[in-house]
Amino acid sequence: MTTERGPQRADGWTAAVRQRLGLGRLLPLGGAVDGAWIAETAAASVLRGAAVPGAVLGMLKIGPARAAVGTDPRAEAGPAGAGLAGVGPAGAGSVGAGPAVPPAPPSALPPGPLRIEAEFRAAGDRPLPDAAAALRAALVTAASARLGLEVAEVDLRVTALLEDGATEQVTAPSAASSASASVPTAEAEGPAARAAAAVPGVVSLTRVLGSAVHTAEDHIRIELATAGDHRALDVARSVRTAVSAAAADGLPVSVLVTDVVPQAGGTP
Repeated sequence: MTTERGPQRADGWTAAVRQRLGLGRLLPLGGAVDGAWIAETAAASVLRGAAVPGAVLGMLKIGPARAAVGTDPRAEAGPAGAGLAGVGPAGAGSVGAGPAVPPAPPSALPPGPLRIEAEFRAAGDRPLPDAAAALRAALVTAASARLGLEVAEVDLRVTALLEDGATEQVTAPSAASSASASVPTAEAEGPAARAAAAVPGVVSLTRVLGSAVHTAEDHIRIELATAGDHRALDVARSVRTAVSAAAADGLPVSVLVTDVVPQAGGTP
């Protein structure tokens, strides 16, 4: 039976699916005990800011490294209860005294090394191997220093040569890769949400997979956007520490970064 609210519910469901698919893959930040993930679109927006003279990025994808396919490093984190205790911004913490390593978000990649695949147009006044090497180094550095991604492989393909005088800036993200710009935000309601929102580097809480604070029987998941001038992994670690201290049930905490927000006058 069709009701008056039926189309509205269908439209809401469709929008939610589009938002979820718009995130791309959910990539692991840091190691198996960090309990943090980031949306592929958010990570790609940062990597596109790693401009290299003479190279214009086109398609960019991030996924598991070939050597990591079929493995799950979380098995190396030990039994439940062997996760990190308070992990601060610098990654310091004690092993064996804190909550268990939280489960990954739905359909997220397990912790492990990643692979970047990208296409680019290259300037004709520079040897292609040199241009590729410079772009590869820039992508790996940005992935580690600005996000906290463990990149083990970078596969680059030259699609065209730039004409003399062509721009040397990285191309703007496509509509698919800029989907994170429309990530819905959420109010900080409750102790866990307020603790997460107060962490330096957190721009807002978000709600793509559900509520900003998802509490299950065995874990708490916090969904948020980070500032472009803060390393995403460091923010996620600090959020885990803050939420663990604010929550009274002692459940392990995971963090999902759905967006990296560029700062005024800067890049993502």
